[in-house]
Amino acid sequence: MRAMPVGDDALLLEVPSGQDAEALHAELQRRRSAGELTVREIVPAARTVLLDGVEAPSRLAARLASWEIPPVPGRVQEPVEIPVRYDGPDLPDVAALWGVSRDEAARIHAASRFRVAFCGFAPGFGYLTGLPDRFHVPRRATPRTSVPAGAVALAGPYTGVYPRPSPGGWQLIGTTDAVLWDHARVPAALLAPGAVVRFVPVGAG
Repeated sequence: MRAMPVGDDALLLEVPSGQDAEALHAELQRRRSAGELTVREIVPAARTVLLDGVEAPSRLAARLASWEIPPVPGRVQEPVEIPVRYDGPDLPDVAALWGVSRDEAARIHAASRFRVAFCGFAPGFGYLTGLPDRFHVPRRATPRTSVPAGAVALAGPYTGVYPRPSPGGWQLIGTTDAVLWDHARVPAALLAPGAVVRFVPVGAG
């Protein structure tokens, strides 16, 4: 783990992989809940975790160097269920990359257990891990200028749901009516880091 100061009261922690970042984020959250860590914000990303509101960053960095970070705990928690129609325009291409039929590609995706690794890109957008390595797919060679809200998409190791219309280069495999971000809701985001997510097929793919 590499700890880098950010301004006067923040640390950016860099680790080798997304899995390591998830484990580190879970351990930091656990220690803060237990009163062993005092920080204002813990913000995970693909291979980093930002700690904001740190009183003595250099002292904390020295402490972190001696920590043992356990794997992400297999907690039992109710999943966030997202209904999905497997009707995306890129589903045939994804199925071909996987060497299966469209129906089988939909079944594989829906049978996977996802976890929100981190959020970003747009309010409410979660980067979900859970697909085995052999099902990782590249981004589209040519990004779309507009992807509709509710598009369920794949890129690299991640699954995501577009919370609002925006440009995007991910592979679109389905659509959902779930509202990912609603400023009138508490919390506004449907997904938060660490949440377990299950996609539930509805209608015809």
